[in-house]
Amino acid sequence: MSNISQPKNQKVVLKTEIPGPKSRALIERENRHVAPGLQRFAQMAGIVMKQGRGNMITDVDGNSFLDIIGGIGVNGLGHSHPKFVKALSDQVQECSVGSFSSEPRVEFFERLAEHARTPQLHRAQLYSSGAEAVESALRLAKCYTGKYEFVSFWGGFHGKTMGVLSLMGSDFKEKLGPMVPGATIAPYAYCYRCPFKLKYESCSLACAEIARKQIKMNTTGNVAALIVEPMQGSAGNIIPPNDFLPALKSIAKEIGALLITDEMITGFGRTGKYWGSEHSGAEPDIITIGKQFGGGLPISGVISRDEIVNAKPWSNPSGSSSSYGGNPLASAAAATALRIIDEEGLVENSRRMGAYFLKKLEPMQDRYPFVGEVRGAGLFLAVELVKDKVTREPLPKAVTHRVFNECVKRGLLTMAYDAKFRIQPSMTIDEGTIDNAVAILHDVFDAMEKEDYWKQA
Repeated sequence: MSNISQPKNQKVVLKTEIPGPKSRALIERENRHVAPGLQRFAQMAGIVMKQGRGNMITDVDGNSFLDIIGGIGVNGLGHSHPKFVKALSDQVQECSVGSFSSEPRVEFFERLAEHARTPQLHRAQLYSSGAEAVESALRLAKCYTGKYEFVSFWGGFHGKTMGVLSLMGSDFKEKLGPMVPGATIAPYAYCYRCPFKLKYESCSLACAEIARKQIKMNTTGNVAALIVEPMQGSAGNIIPPNDFLPALKSIAKEIGALLITDEMITGFGRTGKYWGSEHSGAEPDIITIGKQFGGGLPISGVISRDEIVNAKPWSNPSGSSSSYGGNPLASAAAATALRIIDEEGLVENSRRMGAYFLKKLEPMQDRYPFVGEVRGAGLFLAVELVKDKVTREPLPKAVTHRVFNECVKRGLLTMAYDAKFRIQPSMTIDEGTIDNAVAILHDVFDAMEKEDYWKQA
């Protein structure tokens, strides 16, 4: 019997039109002052949150929505997990600010070490945002290797600060130049949309071989590290073949560089294993962590080995610190999140519920002409929405935005506004709640097929 202390078989409850009158009024007030550029799904849905429980969000109008966005990988524990709420309430009454050590921080480091990717990868430093942690990892790689160039991958997303922005493998960085020099971006193993029009396994992992050649031709031989997501999140929950990461590790060794795995989204059980890199067996030299290990509180980190973290000047006093990183409140959140993941078996639940969710989604590939591919590892899932299954042309935004809105109207919060429709509910989700979410997706997709609006340009 499950020991997960979150609600089960959660169902939509709609009391008003969506968005409701109270949400509209509050959004109107906020829009008088808030700067543009907020999360797209939040702007499009137009609802104002009041309460969250498990995989359900209730707005100020009393409408309850199923949430399979999950804070884009942040909400691993589910909304307002009772153990998490109590721990933070207790801690904030004790102390919450400062860089001194605390009992929660000691507990966090010990729990993290128990789940070390390898026994040597046990040294951690804490920060407050993903980009901050990745920037620190880049500095650490420079300090240890004495080199200054980096290799990242198409589709990669590591944050929006200038150093990591230079390593972003998308057009997001257009008009934000000039970029930091020394960045080379190579193809990622996105087999559904292979840029070489090859098929795995007969491709002989051409993307890795191209990366090797790009490094040789495009760098000056001073590569400090390759940085890669074991599975790409922002690119569309892309899952590479298991031999891709080992191939990159081999390249890193050949050129005397480190391998940094960015596990912001894939860490702590999201993919059905504690670490996303475990699926391939590749051993990183540095790991960056964030999102769900804070339970919703902003916290991130860098993990590495003794000999690497001792590199100077990174290891000098204040050389790698952060004003917010590892404060008592954030440490209590992280220690509690890791304790809940362990005590409630959330890594295993992610594996089982992810397999169940995937099994429910897979028939959509044959059922609907606009579903090109369904994929998943644990509760890291995606549906590719296409105009044509042969050309794999993505559905245009005019269509996917309508798909998103139709889901919201029915009480389902998704990331279906994009043709690479990502799904990452909390790791506490159960079969009943998955069934209820999938039923709404079928309802929306049935309407799409009947009305033919997916064929629109």
